[in-house]
Amino acid sequence: MSLLSLLILPLSSFAQIYTLEQLKDSALHNNIAIRKAQHDIDAAQQQRKEAFTKYFPNVSGTGLWFNADKGMAKMNMNPSELVSPELGATLAQLFSSEALAALGNPISMSMMKNGTIGSLMAVQPVFAGGQIVNGNKLAKVGEDVSRLQLQLSENEVERQTGQYYWQLVSLQEKMKTIEAVEALLADIFKDVDVAVRAGVAMRNDLLQVQLRQNDIESQKVKLQNGIDIVRLLLAQYCGLSSHSFTVSVGDGFAVATIPQQQDHQQSLLQTAEYQLLQKQVEATGLQHKMEIGKNLPSVGIGAGYNYHNLMENDRTFGMVFATVSIPISDWWGGSYAVKRKKIARQQAEEQLADNAELLKIRMQNAWNNVEESRLQLQIAQRSIKQAEENLRLNRDYYRAGTSKMSDLLEAQLLYQQALDRCTDAYADMQNKLLEYRQATGQQVSY
Repeated sequence: MSLLSLLILPLSSFAQIYTLEQLKDSALHNNIAIRKAQHDIDAAQQQRKEAFTKYFPNVSGTGLWFNADKGMAKMNMNPSELVSPELGATLAQLFSSEALAALGNPISMSMMKNGTIGSLMAVQPVFAGGQIVNGNKLAKVGEDVSRLQLQLSENEVERQTGQYYWQLVSLQEKMKTIEAVEALLADIFKDVDVAVRAGVAMRNDLLQVQLRQNDIESQKVKLQNGIDIVRLLLAQYCGLSSHSFTVSVGDGFAVATIPQQQDHQQSLLQTAEYQLLQKQVEATGLQHKMEIGKNLPSVGIGAGYNYHNLMENDRTFGMVFATVSIPISDWWGGSYAVKRKKIARQQAEEQLADNAELLKIRMQNAWNNVEESRLQLQIAQRSIKQAEENLRLNRDYYRAGTSKMSDLLEAQLLYQQALDRCTDAYADMQNKLLEYRQATGQQVSY
């Protein structure tokens, strides 16, 4: 059993072991960027529901009480001007001369000095230039955009989680390599020590081995610090409550299955980035239509119930009405606003075409990186076999006295470097595979 296994074994009772899938799920549930994107979806849904209410009548109530310093309506009346000669003769027989003389004085009347007014109105929009319909469509586009933004956030979380995971896996594997090198150097030290005691080897050879052991010990300390830092970063990013954990590679460094190259033109339609560009074109088109609608007449019908006591008597009445609003003075400035929205739509269409080409270039570059990482891994795997054989031969040569200690230690270093390069190449290939799947809009699986 290696020293690393002896160190880890006592911790296995409480150290949690996570797979990549478990870390990804934890990050998707706890990462702040994902929560923000989900809140944006909730807000967009509420906005869509708000836009839907515009289809229904607008109901409003108004109440007013007032008390003026004088009546709002005033009338002066001369009764004598209203009395005909026949009526005057009749009144002369009924009233005294003093009363008849009073009819010749003007009378002043004041009304509506105070009162209460109340109304309840409901107006149903019949035609609003398409603003309500297009506004609802625009709200739906906003909700779709929020969902696509969530998908992009999920892709970013998966990518970053994968990078931290494979970085930690790589460091853990390098720690295993160092443990194996420590065991190898310990065996070499025993052989050299016996040879020095027997007088068939120089003490300088023993010192070279000890120096290399010191160098490996130094590497081990730095490597452990790196493992601790990456583990902390991974725990923070995934929302883990404890950083006392290790990661599992599952089947180990098995041969990765390289996917077939996708049809990039067809894959373009599946990417969230391209769909966002399409939604931008759709949104600017709807905004253009809404701007046109602002310059069209709007028609509505309504009904109301009213109350007032302006004439010192309570009075209620109902009414139906129709409204037509024509924005005549707004046509001048509105025409420029319509042209501005049309230009914005053209810009969105041009941006869609340009970015579509860039997205396809990104796919091709991602595929090239997959192919390169695959070849690098194959080279690294061959190098391990060659370095292992070189180490074996140099050890035999040294035992036979036909090789120097420096040659043996150089062979050991080459073997260690080959193992580390293979570990890095495998981790790099896994990251490149994920990037290609995301670039082509494929469902990511681990």
